[in-house]
Amino acid sequence: MKNNLRRESTIGVVGLGLMGSGFVVSLLISGHRVKAVAPLAEDMETAPDRIRVQLGQCAESGLLSAPVDSYLLQLDISTDYRILSTCHMVMECVIEIAEIKRSVYEEIEAVVEPESIIASNTSAIPISDLQKYFIHPGRFLGIHVGEPSYLTRFMEIISGKQTNPDYAMQVYELAHHWGKEPTLLRKDIRGFITNRLMYAVYREGLELIEKKKATLEDVDKAFRYDAGSWMTLMGIFRRIDLLGIKDYAEIFRTVFPELSNNETLPALMKQMVEMHAKGTRNLKGLYHYTEEEAKNWDDAFTLFNKDIYELAALYPSGAENLIRKTSKTGAG
Repeated sequence: MKNNLRRESTIGVVGLGLMGSGFVVSLLISGHRVKAVAPLAEDMETAPDRIRVQLGQCAESGLLSAPVDSYLLQLDISTDYRILSTCHMVMECVIEIAEIKRSVYEEIEAVVEPESIIASNTSAIPISDLQKYFIHPGRFLGIHVGEPSYLTRFMEIISGKQTNPDYAMQVYELAHHWGKEPTLLRKDIRGFITNRLMYAVYREGLELIEKKKATLEDVDKAFRYDAGSWMTLMGIFRRIDLLGIKDYAEIFRTVFPELSNNETLPALMKQMVEMHAKGTRNLKGLYHYTEEEAKNWDDAFTLFNKDIYELAALYPSGAENLIRKTSKTGAG
């Protein structure tokens, strides 16, 4: 089977937790036939209902053109890796432990064609480090998606040192069909693009909190009502163009030396781990929750993702139209 990813390609997913099942839904609503492997017995039990609920959320968001059951007809779930034998691409979505991933890759490579693309949704382990587990490392790459993947436009495609660039470009092109606005990272770096940016923010925020210069609520408000009000429209660098390069250069010069460069685990996060906090999932987290509050936040997150998904599509087009209108007015 000569690999050539297309809209009609059959795609496999291994691991059916929250991230894996969400990626399954993304593929189903994009028209793919999906072969899914549940390595854990509990996933085999819970994944079908989870996927049906997620498809229901897509229906409520206007993303489906047919009844939910018609999409489920395009999905096969099994504990047997041989179900993946006809897949043009397989996405691994298992726990972030290298040895477990290694065992999964061995199972996948044993049944798929040598040209089939294999991807990992890891957000922490360098792709180049994982490539050493492969007989054919050139067909392996990273695909880092947002959660829930069927209602977010974010996707990073990461090439390892041995990744065949043609395979990475095939995934990049097909990702647009999945409703994504992908970035292609041609050199493998730990944390990729998004995590490196976000963890720099987390480090600085936690430093402010631990030194009692701000509260958790203060930091969240500052990020929500400043950066959160413009990021979806323009990202971070176009904002510099709009607001003044000279001013930003001066701010960089004076503020950069004051920023945290702490390399240790923040005390607050260590405390969360020790108390087995899982946030809204077990009502223990950085904030306190009742069961009702936790459910309300989960529901709000789903609704917000729908709104921001639509907003992200609207404004780049609107900005371009506005530019064209302005140009015509100026030329007249």
